[in-house]
Amino acid sequence: MNKKKIISVVGARPNFMKIAPILLELSKHAEKFDSRLVHTGQHYDQAMSEVFFRDLGMKEPDHNLSVGSGSHAVQTAEIMKR
Repeated sequence: MNKKKIISVVGARPNFMKIAPILLELSKHAEKFDSRLVHTGQHYDQAMSEVFFRDLGMKEPDHNLSVGSGSHAVQTAEIMKR
């Protein structure tokens, strides 16, 4: 059986809270889904990002784009480039 590939891209704080229960449910069905988490790195404070993962029971992201700070336009452009 081919697994469905799902890539979740998360950046801002509200997105972490929204995606956490979805990722948990996907992990319960690992035989059906290959789920990957991409963190845009908009929270350039590593300690701040780790708090979200720990408190929400999320695994570490599979990829971190390390976008950092900047205007909305600059951050969006960097995410698209990476």
